[in-house]
Amino acid sequence: MPAAMRPVGGVDYPRTYQEFKAWFPDDVACREYLGQLRWPDGFTCPECGCGGGWRTGKGLWMCVECGKKTSVTAGTIFHRSHTPLLTWFAAVWFVTSQKNGVSAQGLKDALGFGSYETAWAWLHKLRRAMVRPDRELLSGVVELDQSFVGGRATGKRGPSSDKAPITIAVERDDRGRLGRVRLELADKPGGLDMIDFACDCDVVAPGATICTDGARMFTRLAGKGYIHRPTPGNTADDLDAVMPGPHLVSSLLKRWTVGTLHYRVSRQHLPYYLDEFTFRFNRRTSRARGMLFYRLLQQAVDTDPHPLKELIGG
Repeated sequence: MPAAMRPVGGVDYPRTYQEFKAWFPDDVACREYLGQLRWPDGFTCPECGCGGGWRTGKGLWMCVECGKKTSVTAGTIFHRSHTPLLTWFAAVWFVTSQKNGVSAQGLKDALGFGSYETAWAWLHKLRRAMVRPDRELLSGVVELDQSFVGGRATGKRGPSSDKAPITIAVERDDRGRLGRVRLELADKPGGLDMIDFACDCDVVAPGATICTDGARMFTRLAGKGYIHRPTPGNTADDLDAVMPGPHLVSSLLKRWTVGTLHYRVSRQHLPYYLDEFTFRFNRRTSRARGMLFYRLLQQAVDTDPHPLKELIGG
């Protein structure tokens, strides 16, 4: 986004909790804010695509072309929710203002939900909105490796345990510092899907330098338009130094699943937890927590509804 269009704290989003409460005293204010995020250039009918409309007495938008009435929450993750939007906004603020996020139990306690299931479902709805469809590809120098997440496996190494294999791609900037990351649950340890993940899943930009260990399968990267830089791990004195970026990210991921989620991460839903970790890690340097609130709501109004039945079924 050009600098001139970058959201401004205190103008486009609240900077503090005090501003948050002042901006959103009721559902009417929340609907107005969502409308600005969903239709920044003015109302557009989701039925016919017409760009004109007016507000009805009940707060709906009516298209001047086809006459269809539309709610600002229709077709979003807030679709047909019976809970006040103000509570949804409070949940989004609570989730984004905490650097390490919040567990379902923590959200239940904070917002007074009647059941753990409600808090769990809300968090998973929000996780569906944490992946921006048009996000930029990793570029420059990218380290690619695999790690394992799960419970303890005494006496077994990662590939031979029941832990879930996670493919990690980490960007390095010109100064060698960690940039953005991408993570994915792999089908099996050390499989060719690591290459598919990097090359065919809109993760790493063509022409980038991909650093890997010495596994022979990675030689295929050179034929896919990438510069391949292997570092054999079996000859290294310090295995953590072979792929330091993915190893650090793996350590932070495991710490997050223990400290915030308290190990309550099922393999079925693990990809969505990885999406949340990525959302947070890639915005770790942001000093404006309100910006994360803004971004998540901005993506939430562009994310399809996900009813509980679908969430449970994966």
